[in-house]
Amino acid sequence: MHSLSKGKPTSARKTVVVAMSGGVDSSLSAYLLKEKGYNVIGITLKLWDYKDVGGDLFKDGRCCSVESMNDARHICGQISSPHYVFDLKEEFKKKVIENFVNEYEKGRTPNPCIVCNTEIKWKILWEKAKKLGADFIATGHYATIEYDNRRKRYLLLKGKDPTRDQSYALWGLSQENLAVTLFPLGELTKKRTRELAYKYNLKTASKKESQEICFIPDDDYPRFIREWEKGQGTGVKEGPIYNLMGERIGTHKGIPFYTIGQRRGLDIAFGKPLYVLKIEPEKNALWVGEDKDLLKKTFYVSNLSWISIQNLEDKLECEIKIRYSHKPKKGEISRLTERNVLVKFESPERAITPGQSAVFYRGDEVLGGGIIDYVED
Repeated sequence: MHSLSKGKPTSARKTVVVAMSGGVDSSLSAYLLKEKGYNVIGITLKLWDYKDVGGDLFKDGRCCSVESMNDARHICGQISSPHYVFDLKEEFKKKVIENFVNEYEKGRTPNPCIVCNTEIKWKILWEKAKKLGADFIATGHYATIEYDNRRKRYLLLKGKDPTRDQSYALWGLSQENLAVTLFPLGELTKKRTRELAYKYNLKTASKKESQEICFIPDDDYPRFIREWEKGQGTGVKEGPIYNLMGERIGTHKGIPFYTIGQRRGLDIAFGKPLYVLKIEPEKNALWVGEDKDLLKKTFYVSNLSWISIQNLEDKLECEIKIRYSHKPKKGEISRLTERNVLVKFESPERAITPGQSAVFYRGDEVLGGGIIDYVED
């Protein structure tokens, strides 16, 4: 049998709520937990309506579609488990979508999946799950949890499959969250997940995987932000683009449409490719330069959450990951306050971006993480 989060009891008397998107990962998670002897309750979250986020652009089968809910219900029927749909559209709008747009308006690049994990799944959903008698919550994330008796702490570790590891998106989980969480796929590769789904004849075995943000499946952020702000009665303004000499060399279409390291959409004729280096929302201005100018070493991180340590007392050498697709690189974190640290990479890294998460690792172990606040020039 496949390993679940180590250190947690497995008993037929234990009830687990499985967050089911209608995809293969959460489907297999529910199946494996049922096979393990848990009382499984499947819950699908209705987080947004197509009409609110540009429904004419999307196809069925995506997260929050009727098809995805029916797929989750079908899997629950197959394992003789109840299935419920919880409407959390208002909570998702306030906690995730509005934060997403507001951050872009401030010239920052947020990660809404991380906000959804901490604010929706492990807060609102878990509170509702407890009312159903749940002892645990489970998802299809590729990560693992262990309990360290020496430190008396739950540890969050990378998933076995390095191409699917999702520990980066889970740094905001508290000790209380980890104590009631199961990740049935943590010891599996994505390939093995598909194989088992076919073996158990799960309807979702061949379902296509979506890599986009769930409420922007077409991956067109400018389109989404433009339509969202129009619906809210707000808008964006054009502004200047400067080079590193302080010369105005172009006009941008609006601060929310750009992120650090972006090349496309600048519409500037120049001998070499230009990239966004800095965004100044207070001046409604962009600063651009060459690719080499994106290399930085030092930045500040706030909104810290520690997992394998209780707090950072002074300094610590570790590996640091600054975006989901980034390979962790060596550096040092230094305590500034209880909620802020200074981070220095050993070697410069490209496009360190305010608003993104910085997650600190020691091997496979997640020490903690926070939000990138400011990057030194």
